[in-house]
Amino acid sequence: MITVAELQAAITERITAYNNQDLPFAKRATETRELLASHNHILAADLVSPFDVPRQNLSAMDGYGIAKGSTLDQGTSIDIVGESQAGSPFSGKLQPGQGVRIFTGAVVPSDCDTVVMQENTNFADIKDSIDKSQTYAIELTQAAKVDSNIRKQGEEIEEGEGVLEAGKRLNPADISLLANFGVAKVEVYKPLTVGILATGDELVAVGEPLQTLAQIYNSNTPTLKSMFAHLPVVIQDYGIIPDHLEMTKKAVCSAMQECDVLISTAGVSVGDYDFLTTVIEELGQINHYKVAMKPGKPFVFGELTEGLEVPVLYFGLPGNPLSSVVGSLQFIIPALWRLSGINETDIPKPLTLTASLANDVRKSPGRADFQRGIFSQNAAGEYVVSTAGKQDSHRIKQLSLANCLIVLPKDSGSLVAGDKVTIQPFPWY
Repeated sequence: MITVAELQAAITERITAYNNQDLPFAKRATETRELLASHNHILAADLVSPFDVPRQNLSAMDGYGIAKGSTLDQGTSIDIVGESQAGSPFSGKLQPGQGVRIFTGAVVPSDCDTVVMQENTNFADIKDSIDKSQTYAIELTQAAKVDSNIRKQGEEIEEGEGVLEAGKRLNPADISLLANFGVAKVEVYKPLTVGILATGDELVAVGEPLQTLAQIYNSNTPTLKSMFAHLPVVIQDYGIIPDHLEMTKKAVCSAMQECDVLISTAGVSVGDYDFLTTVIEELGQINHYKVAMKPGKPFVFGELTEGLEVPVLYFGLPGNPLSSVVGSLQFIIPALWRLSGINETDIPKPLTLTASLANDVRKSPGRADFQRGIFSQNAAGEYVVSTAGKQDSHRIKQLSLANCLIVLPKDSGSLVAGDKVTIQPFPWY
């Protein structure tokens, strides 16, 4: 049985081949999105700066712009003949010994080569007597240096300089950068179409009434949709498929024609009414089945190829909600990011922390165990974690109470309070 790390590596290897051979990014469809709608999507083309940043010399301080050739010694008097505000630059000419009142972010007149901060002048002593409509004099209380307190044109970014590369996941800071350039629309890779189907005669869609005590609501599809909401994907919901071989095959065949990736929940175990593995093998192949982890052992990774030029990658999750969450966090979400066109260095990495157990934990060697936990920081700033109740994979309340997974390695046994463990805070915490 493959380990968690081995399956993660196998999925990454297959996706790398898919991106390089089956559907290279040079052949991927792109679309143009409004700037705000491009958040968390993947940039499809390099972007360069359309102009210098700053576009002109700007003042880094509130103070006075001093004309070129002026004496800058302590005690020097400078005649102030105008003002430069942000958005309203001084338009006159300056001679040595003259200057302008200037504010942070305002354009430094071309005749100026120095900005003196107002704290280094006698401004505080004369401010109440200043008439801005008339020339007035200020005195330097400290010697100034040429080029002081000026943000030079192009010192941050030069016109034509690359600012974002294709494959960048656009985050709020990138949106800010592009907005500063006046970019209103961005070319991104077209989102993946991800199909989700749930199987089981006992399942009822949320919002419909339960008719018998044997029925339960399909919670996995809403769970997966919410977990994938931040990804650059479009979800195609294929609803609930009964435990019937031909109906399962029909649903998968339909999804194959419309999706880049297909994800199913339940129907991948070895029960008499679990038909998905049979259908996947008939329409494609299973690359890996069963992983040494708890919960989520009957995880399937495969691909659908029958009659297709480009394979549809397939992930089969067990039916209980905890397995869907753990399998998605460990395998599916990283896979979807890699398929999206994102640069490897920009893939969101799960946060891991080291915490001390607050209670004993039972575990048998043989499988990695992902237990639901509740972590916090103690008075010393150290992380402490306790298990969130009983760890049976069907228990849904504990999943809602938890804020992390306690990651127990495959070969570890039971642990006692005080032992150090690795935890993965939930991304939504």
